[in-house]
Amino acid sequence: MKLKNFLNIVGISLLLLLSTLQAEEMSFYHGNGCLHCGKVEKFLENSKLDITLTKKEIYQNSDNAEEFNSICDKHDIALLDRTIPLLYSQGKPFLGSEDIIAYIKSLQETNSIQENKNETITDSSKHQLTIPVLIGAAIVDAINPCAFAVLLILMTTIMATKDRRKALYTGLAFSAAIFLSYLFMGLGLYSVVASFETTHTFMMIIGVIAILIGLFNIKDYFWYGKGFLMEVPMSWRGKLKSLIKSVVNPLGAFFIGIVISLFLLPCTSGPYIVITSMLGHSESFLHALTLLILYNIVFILPMLFITIGVSFGLDINKAEELRQKNLQRLHLVAGVIMLLMGIAILVYYG
Repeated sequence: MKLKNFLNIVGISLLLLLSTLQAEEMSFYHGNGCLHCGKVEKFLENSKLDITLTKKEIYQNSDNAEEFNSICDKHDIALLDRTIPLLYSQGKPFLGSEDIIAYIKSLQETNSIQENKNETITDSSKHQLTIPVLIGAAIVDAINPCAFAVLLILMTTIMATKDRRKALYTGLAFSAAIFLSYLFMGLGLYSVVASFETTHTFMMIIGVIAILIGLFNIKDYFWYGKGFLMEVPMSWRGKLKSLIKSVVNPLGAFFIGIVISLFLLPCTSGPYIVITSMLGHSESFLHALTLLILYNIVFILPMLFITIGVSFGLDINKAEELRQKNLQRLHLVAGVIMLLMGIAILVYYG
């Protein structure tokens, strides 16, 4: 009898041991407020697989963030392809909600860890659209007549002092202010979009908005000045010029640049809203920050070129004549890019 009890205990112990050995250990990297992470986390909890899941939050835990980046470095995952949620299983990273869910479903179907794929699954297909669309939108903002006009007025004011070095520093300070203002506004909008559940319908609406912005710009090519104008409202322009003409040094240009960025919103915010909404819908904070920095670098490039050009002898009056001559063409180019972008979004998310 004692032998029988002993054997029963041994048998139960072996079963428990085997169960423990069979349990797959997985690390789940996520961020607080990440909606896609929450979706995957709930799916994992309901998967009924024999797994041991370790959750690691990376936004507020620097050790977990460092571990996350170490995994990405180890598997040669490019910076622009690093996103959460990330599931690390059997020495392989699975990035993005779609690929993680697909992986877990494959385990459910086979019920065997040994039969999973031997290659790292990444979510890079998402970025194949995001980056071209982002660059396209940034170009639309970069060639915007409003930004050109503001910088030319500023450079005219500064060049009246005949100090080209001062003009250079002033233009650079102004461009830096625009860059930082738009970056922080973009991060703010990203946070708002990322804080609520975005859907397929939401992205379709963003696509329609992009198309409408494109059509309004194309309208300004054929019927410039009629109806709604995709530029700074006429009623604002007097105040705008007086603010710009008050600049006397680079420090003043920086602070005025922050204020001017608000005046530019009516004619530059359209593409930016589309991009930040897309990032808030699908990107982690780190990846969104990287892309927004890239966007705003492209956005201020013409400002930097004009600043350097004027500082080294470019005639401001000729630059303004060139801007006025091509004003409607710039609207056409911007309109076509935004129209194609909107169509691409509808096709991609459709």
